[in-house]
Amino acid sequence: MSKEKILAAYETLAVQYNALIDHKPHNAYYDRPNTLELIPAVKDQKILDAACGPGKYAEILLAEGAEVTGFDISPRMVALAKTRNRDQGSFFVHDMAQPLGMFENARFDTVICALAMHYIEDWNGPLQEFHRVLKPGGALVLSIEHPFFEYTYFQSERYFEIEPVKAVWKGFGSPVEVSSYRRPLEACLMPLINNGFNLDRIVEPKPVPEFEKFDPKHFKELNEFPAFMCLRAVRKG
Repeated sequence: MSKEKILAAYETLAVQYNALIDHKPHNAYYDRPNTLELIPAVKDQKILDAACGPGKYAEILLAEGAEVTGFDISPRMVALAKTRNRDQGSFFVHDMAQPLGMFENARFDTVICALAMHYIEDWNGPLQEFHRVLKPGGALVLSIEHPFFEYTYFQSERYFEIEPVKAVWKGFGSPVEVSSYRRPLEACLMPLINNGFNLDRIVEPKPVPEFEKFDPKHFKELNEFPAFMCLRAVRKG
């Protein structure tokens, strides 16, 4: 799969994505409340927002008193994150598959990475870097697409493999083809354990009540079967 295709898709989506992110149901009333619940007390924490998109997570965390640094592979997303957060936080362009050499060891209390790991084929490199830049006992908080949902959605016949997949997103203006990697549950959990983390929490989230006002169909579906999964892993000392 071409990394350039993933980047091009997000460069195309960026402006409309940012315009909708405050209230788009799957983000605002499903992913964010369940993922944020996994972050320990936020005030005065140093938080790395990996694949920060247009900076909505950063906006919330900054408002709660955190010191936030964010990066994204998409220059347009980074520009939008800077605009959204004005003079607060620090944002820069970076590919999550590459080392975080700009940061010293044990720099952050928490790393958050929301709905982005499925764009990376091999999780070992990013997880090793997250482990390195976290303080001992620091938390890595992830939200990912649920492996059981993806297996069904993409009509896969190769559950045990990590396989490239494509979806056409129609909720951000003109349809955009977005490429990613589907993986089994084992390939979501074992890389954390193998790279120095203790798995602390697993959440198969349900939408919060506000979701129903915007999208009753998917509100019903998500209360019956999860589309995402939220994880908290703690860096071993």
